[in-house]
Amino acid sequence: MERGFPDEYTVKTAVAMAVRAPSVHNSQPWNWRIGHSSLHLYADPDRQLRETDPDGRDLILSCGAALHHLRVAFAALGWAAEVHRLPNPDEPDHLAAITLQQHEPSQDEVAMAAAIPRRRTDRRRHSSWSVPRGHVEAMAKVAALEGTVLQVAEDAARYHLATAIEEASRRHEADPAYRTELAAWSGRHISPDRVPARNTPAPDDTPGALRTRSFADPLLTQPPDAKAEDDETVLLVLSTASDDRMSRLRAGEATSAALLTATAFGLSSCPLTEPLELLDVRDTVTERVTGGSFPQMVLRIGWAPANADPLTATPRRDLADVLQPLEAPPKHFQAR
Repeated sequence: MERGFPDEYTVKTAVAMAVRAPSVHNSQPWNWRIGHSSLHLYADPDRQLRETDPDGRDLILSCGAALHHLRVAFAALGWAAEVHRLPNPDEPDHLAAITLQQHEPSQDEVAMAAAIPRRRTDRRRHSSWSVPRGHVEAMAKVAALEGTVLQVAEDAARYHLATAIEEASRRHEADPAYRTELAAWSGRHISPDRVPARNTPAPDDTPGALRTRSFADPLLTQPPDAKAEDDETVLLVLSTASDDRMSRLRAGEATSAALLTATAFGLSSCPLTEPLELLDVRDTVTERVTGGSFPQMVLRIGWAPANADPLTATPRRDLADVLQPLEAPPKHFQAR
């Protein structure tokens, strides 16, 4: 492969695809910097959600998802990314330095890139169609390539995970500071970030339904005739052997790989972190679901009902707000 660096248009195209990655409350907590022959990813601590994400784990996961999206985008554009993760111990927000080599994209790489603009976080009920085991195994395989484990929560593990999801939701709803933050970061109608009202349904109080986060001003309706008792949702838990910054970054990359694989299959998907945002609830998931490894992400996967309306894409910040020359300091260091 020939080393080099793509033209500005190619770089901007890849970064525009990278920022389509999911992030906690659509906070988009990343900054990108272009050097002479490299591209750099920085976390933006000003976008950390202090009540939802007190230790910054969700922030790093979000940045990891964007990093994987970038790798996929460059691969489809004919450039293989060589990633140097956490390159400077004295600069913890510098998450990755990326150099590039020309290469011939494979069909699988093109298919993964094509899934980026089609992926949506769909919080609605799923249909009664079962997810093929082969699809789940394919998602586990791509997650393993990122150094993580993706497992199905079944039987007792599913019961404990569903209980943890509901417990986290209940406790968050009783927390005024959390509710204030969530109201500020959801229920949006015209905003380049935060969770749009049109993309969130009301909490599902139907007996047997999985109750999750209660976003502000939910306007998304459930598909006609989609019943909670027919919902064949598969719950997947992504975990790592360690819980350091590197592990969380890789877990974000694995999340992206799994979600894009699900999208390529035509599956509906929704990442869930709420049961992992409360320390004791996360400890319960560690003990009763993942067998001692550190849970980093829960994925809710299934087939959307045939009559489900397509979801609109959530908005993104202007590329000029997140992509700047390397010599420019990150925005959270600039005078305001």
